[in-house]
Amino acid sequence: MAPTTQKMLGVPEVGKPWKLYTEWPVPTLGPNDLLVKIVSAALNPADWRIQENFMGVSILAKKWPFIGGLDGAGIVEEVGSAVTAFAKGDKVIAPGSFEQEHATFQEYNIVAAADAAKIPENISFDQAATLPVAVSTVASGIWAHEQGSRSVNFPAPWEEDGSTKFAGKAAFIVGGAGSVGQIAIQFARLGGFSPIITTASLHNTEYLKSLGATYIIDRNLPDATILAELQKLTEGKPIVYAFDAIGYEATQELAYAAVAPGGAVVTVNPAADVALKEKVQRDGSAKAVGVCFGDLRIPPHRKLGDELYGRLTEWLEKGLIVPNRVEVIPGGLLGIPEGCDRIKHNKVSGVKLVVHPQETE
Repeated sequence: MAPTTQKMLGVPEVGKPWKLYTEWPVPTLGPNDLLVKIVSAALNPADWRIQENFMGVSILAKKWPFIGGLDGAGIVEEVGSAVTAFAKGDKVIAPGSFEQEHATFQEYNIVAAADAAKIPENISFDQAATLPVAVSTVASGIWAHEQGSRSVNFPAPWEEDGSTKFAGKAAFIVGGAGSVGQIAIQFARLGGFSPIITTASLHNTEYLKSLGATYIIDRNLPDATILAELQKLTEGKPIVYAFDAIGYEATQELAYAAVAPGGAVVTVNPAADVALKEKVQRDGSAKAVGVCFGDLRIPPHRKLGDELYGRLTEWLEKGLIVPNRVEVIPGGLLGIPEGCDRIKHNKVSGVKLVVHPQETE
């Protein structure tokens, strides 16, 4: 039986430092939910951006204190009365969210059974915790089909033409070494794109090639040089798809510039369609623009979430998707502020930072 209170790391109000709460209530289980004991929680840029209200994103916090944590993995502690696919003791991927009860910077969270996936034996808790946001973010920008989605409406690998429509066509991933970029490379590989070119620090070259990247371009080069290099590497073949895994104005503009007319640009920046509006109008809407929103619970993504999480365990078992490499920060929840600061100042490359909430003293 789970305790009634727990340790949690939150932000009391906008702009305030992270604070450890030691008597925070364990969230209440619903009939279709799982109560998960969080073993591993991964850090994301959204955590520090909401805490500092970077570019106004604190609006995403549903309540204050804001509990961080969009990624997690753990052990099922309790099962809702209507749940049949999971049992107490199952090891699961536990997506977090901006709602307090789902966040993973705490010892226990609530996960809808439909949003969970069992962790196969070949994947550790730390590895599993790197997946939810990255997988959901990339998939939402390319494979969501329901009304209200803002994707570019590519066929998913389980759909007709999902692995053949883009076979042999060039793709460009901006920021391939980050957690989202790594998944974007792998999803492009599942979609049959070739070559797959990405920007990254060159020390990540061999690792990114193992995920499916064909060529790596030094991310520190000027945009004009990168665009010229793309032409060389594709031998003039048009790039039909670009994914901006960073979301800054400069990176989305680089992605947009790389794509040929008739192609598609996807970015993690939710305001990209506004920021790129002038360019789209200039080009007569010749380039489609898609926007990611890594929450598979919202209606436009619900069907995609069911399909994706229904296959995720098998994909991991077969090695079709490889989790991020991880670096564990000691100190449990108390290690999170240092990790967020490292992410903010671009001091993380090729790994995902993970903490163990149960080790918080």
